[in-house]
Amino acid sequence: MAADEPEDDDEGGVPSLPPGTKNYMTPAGHARLRAELHGLLRVERPKIVEIVSWAAGNGDRSENGDYLYGKKRLREIDRRARFLTKRLEIAEVVDPSRQPNRDRVFFGATVTYVDEQDAERTVTIVGVDEADSTKGEVSLRAPIAIALLRTRVGDTVRVQTPRGVEEVEVLAVTYPRPVD
Repeated sequence: MAADEPEDDDEGGVPSLPPGTKNYMTPAGHARLRAELHGLLRVERPKIVEIVSWAAGNGDRSENGDYLYGKKRLREIDRRARFLTKRLEIAEVVDPSRQPNRDRVFFGATVTYVDEQDAERTVTIVGVDEADSTKGEVSLRAPIAIALLRTRVGDTVRVQTPRGVEEVEVLAVTYPRPVD
């Protein structure tokens, strides 16, 4: 890495955040990351430490698969734990159910839109650390989310897609119901 390049905070396909950018997260996303961190540090890591200790006592470590795999897994756990700790420290938890402006698209909104091929899609705009396309969750920094922000039902916006620039029309905007 060149001296003038910023340190990459990339972990498992999660992009690093530009300096000064807030790490918005839903309460559910924050809870999932906290649970993952807890599981790594309190459950998985102690098991692997036990295996490595046992394997180290078996003699020659250079050809000891349990030892070598265990040490590698410990490094992976520690790297992921550092990443999660950093991201949770800078997280700004935003509860979308408390959004007062429910007719416009903001963080946490679930948006149904139709594209130029008349394909209807529904996405929920979440933080970069919690986005999961298999669940219809897109990062706040994804091109579709950026295009949809601040729109209302009936608005048409242009979005950069792999097929080029397309127009999409907003059909519905919803937020989770407030829980008292």
